[in-house]
Amino acid sequence: MPWTEVHAVDERVQLIAECLRGEETVAALCRAYGVSRKTAYKWMKRYQEQGPSGLTERSSRPHSNSRSPSDAVVRRILQTRREHPSWGPRKMRAWLDARLPGHELPSASTIGNLLAAYGLVPAAKRRRRSPPFEHPFADCLQPNDVWCVDFKGHFKMGNKVRCHPLTMTDACSRYLLLCKGLAGPTLASTQSAMERSFREYGLPLRIRSDNGVPFAASGAGGLSQLSIWWLKLGILPERIAPGRPQQNGRHERFHRTLKAATCRPPARDLRAQQQAFDDFCAEYNTERPHEALGNRTPAQVHRPSTRSFPTTPPGIEHPDDAVVRKVISSGRVRWKGQLVFVNTALTGEEIAILECPNDRFEFRFGPIHLGFFDPRRPGLGLIRAERSLRKSTFAGARSVT
Repeated sequence: MPWTEVHAVDERVQLIAECLRGEETVAALCRAYGVSRKTAYKWMKRYQEQGPSGLTERSSRPHSNSRSPSDAVVRRILQTRREHPSWGPRKMRAWLDARLPGHELPSASTIGNLLAAYGLVPAAKRRRRSPPFEHPFADCLQPNDVWCVDFKGHFKMGNKVRCHPLTMTDACSRYLLLCKGLAGPTLASTQSAMERSFREYGLPLRIRSDNGVPFAASGAGGLSQLSIWWLKLGILPERIAPGRPQQNGRHERFHRTLKAATCRPPARDLRAQQQAFDDFCAEYNTERPHEALGNRTPAQVHRPSTRSFPTTPPGIEHPDDAVVRKVISSGRVRWKGQLVFVNTALTGEEIAILECPNDRFEFRFGPIHLGFFDPRRPGLGLIRAERSLRKSTFAGARSVT
């Protein structure tokens, strides 16, 4: 025979029926059914008030929540979301906490649930993520240690003309130093925009970029005309490894914020788009709290560099014990009876040549190693050395006579 399934509601109906017949006392029936008299009287009262439907289980959820946000706080949260649609719940809570003193704000998760209930949370798209890079900014200990520069990727504006946003941030304070919409990633426009930032904020110690134009080139040392200009100003170029944007992850993450705030949808023309960039820059630096900064704004952490932009670039210093040669046309240097190709971007510049072990010569441009030259192997040009050999060569370099 199959087992007989017993439901709690059926048990309650039988208990109440026997109690109403009055053949046994309520206490005896409670002992038989294994419940207390308080429980039996509770179900009998519900049966008298609501009938059989009153014997079903009720939710234990409270009818009201004393800690739920007030209507005024809810309205302010929704207003903040409309004013800053790209901000997340934690950033909104930090921003509201500074502007609503004396109000008890809900948690970030509650704010997120509230935004979702009002349909203000867009559906998340699945994204393929790269594994994190552990130490991309180990040397960014204070403002102006490292600035990050890149083009955010071009897009078409309302007039079908492409905009190429050039951005530059301070890696330590996240301060947005430059956000300029350009017609293209040309050397002249990029250098002009960066020079205005140098004059306003001073010079950093290093600038980190990718390997694209105009920041880098394929010649010796990866130097372009722009990075050569940086070196003359006393700024050391840093380039991430090819195909490793996570090494400049802070700046790449900033680009996602910039795109959401200013390019969806894009403006009608470059003038209107630049106005959107300028408005975003003011908000990003002075209003938008940053979690990595302890919910301070970038303007509260950043300070201008003590290295001001010089009227005349000081140029490149070479070791006293080095032979200096000027790079002639086509990026070549005449050395040991041979024309050695170096880099076309260095045409007209002076490079240092140091004698090394094994009858080889090291070519340098300031702090940048360009390569080694072996006169016994004519026509081979500059040779890139392994890291171990490069370290020993630097230590053992001596002057050329």
